[in-house]
Amino acid sequence: MKIAFVGKGGSGKTTLSSLFIRHLAAAGRPVIAVDADINQHLGPALGLTDSQAAELPSLGAHLPEIKEYLRGGNPLIGSAEEMIKTTPPGRGSRLLRIVEENPVYAACARPIALDEGSVRLLATGAFTEEDLGVACYHSKVGAVELLLNHLVDGRDEYVVTDMTAGSDSFASGLFTRFDLTFLVAEPTRKGVSVYRQYKDYARDFGVQLRVVGNKVQGPDDLDFLRREVGDDLLATFGHSDWVRRLEQGAEPPLRALEAGNREVLERLRAEADAAYDRRDARRYTEQAVLFHLRNAESWANAKVGIDLATQVDRGFVLGGEQPATAGVPA
Repeated sequence: MKIAFVGKGGSGKTTLSSLFIRHLAAAGRPVIAVDADINQHLGPALGLTDSQAAELPSLGAHLPEIKEYLRGGNPLIGSAEEMIKTTPPGRGSRLLRIVEENPVYAACARPIALDEGSVRLLATGAFTEEDLGVACYHSKVGAVELLLNHLVDGRDEYVVTDMTAGSDSFASGLFTRFDLTFLVAEPTRKGVSVYRQYKDYARDFGVQLRVVGNKVQGPDDLDFLRREVGDDLLATFGHSDWVRRLEQGAEPPLRALEAGNREVLERLRAEADAAYDRRDARRYTEQAVLFHLRNAESWANAKVGIDLATQVDRGFVLGGEQPATAGVPA
C-alpha cells in the first residue's frame, strides 16, 4: 500500500507517520518510509540522531542514477535526461518492488533498526541555500513521484510518505499516487481549514482521504472535529507521555505507548489494508498520464517520456500484485 500523511505545519503529521511506521514494522510488515517534507524530521522521529539524519543520502542528488535505472530498456526514452518527475513506465522500463535489492535502494535507502522491527528510509533532501532563487522544492519531491510511478506493491507491503505541510502537496501530481491519505488535524479552525482545502482539491481525483485528529484533549475537542469533518474522521490521538519522551530525545519502546493510542495505530492499519481492495489500477495509470501530459506541455517537449496517447490502451497499468505488464521485465 502507498500511504501519505498530510496536514498543517505543526499538526503532528511527522510524529503520527513515524508511529504508524513503527507499528507496521513491529507487526513484521515490510515498510519503506519516505521523508518528502521540506523540513526533514522523519529520520529523527524514527530514532536517528541529528548527525545521522544529516548524513542520509538525498533522492534529489541521485536523480540521474534513479532515472537511468528506471528507464531500463524502454526504446521510447532515449536517455535519462528525457525523463521528468511524472514519466510513467513503459515497455522495457524497470519496476521497483518493496522487498528487493536494487541500485536505487543501495544508493538512497538506509535501514533503520527500531526496538520492534526495522524499516528502510528514503529522504528527498533538505532545501539548501544553493536552491534559493533557482529551484522549487517540488523538484526534489519529484523523485518520490517518479519512484511511486514505477513501484509495484503487494498486500501487506507499505510505502509511508510524510508529505510537505499544507496545500503545497498539490504543486505536483504526487498527491494522486497514494492508495490512502491520512490528514492529521488539530481541533482548531486552522487545523480543519487544511482539511477543507485538501478535500476540495482531491475530490476530482478520487483521492481516498481520512482524518486523524491529534492533540485531542477532551469531549469538546472531539465534538468540534466531528462537527467540522464529519464521516471523514477516522480516529483521534490523545495526549501521550510516550510521544513527549520521544520528542525529548528518549527512545521508549513502542510497547510502552498508551493502549488507547496503540488502538488508533491499529485502526489506521486496518483502514490502509481496506484501501488495497479499493485501488483502481487503470485510474492510477490514467492520472499518471494526465499529469505527465501537463508537464510535457509546460516544458514544450512532446517527446519526453513514453507514447502517452496509446499507453493506457496498451493495457499497461500499475497498482496491484499482478499488473498488466506483458513484455515488461521484472
